[in-house]
Amino acid sequence: MWLSIVTVLTAGVVVLVLSGIAMVLPAGVSSMANPGAHGLTEVLYAFASQANNNGSAFGGLSGNTLFYNLTGALAMLLGRFIPAVAVLAMAGSLAGKKFVPASLGTLPTDQAPFVLWLILVILIVGALTFFPALSMGPVAEHLSISGGA
Repeated sequence: MWLSIVTVLTAGVVVLVLSGIAMVLPAGVSSMANPGAHGLTEVLYAFASQANNNGSAFGGLSGNTLFYNLTGALAMLLGRFIPAVAVLAMAGSLAGKKFVPASLGTLPTDQAPFVLWLILVILIVGALTFFPALSMGPVAEHLSISGGA
């Protein structure tokens, strides 16, 4: 169970920790062309992209600096290999388990209750992981633009 938790939470933790470090250190802040909420959005997107995808960034973030090259490489390393190793460890653990036939207490994975629980867990984990950072970045930027500030 703890390996599945590591798999699910690794990317979010990597993105939020590295974004927090980038917002505190002068080397991270000096690369932003747009300070404030938009700068936070740029940093969040850069690290989220590096930890989960292809490593792109917004045009306002000068990502070709020593700080962002090193932290981006760390985000890619941790965001990709920790879940991969955890999934392989889960597979090895499951391969060693004995087969147990389904009983009354088994939650079938091919019916609607499992699908609903899965969607609910994904939404809750995603919301709890990123909502605070998103409310300080893109949401605050949208509200300040629409409010005329």
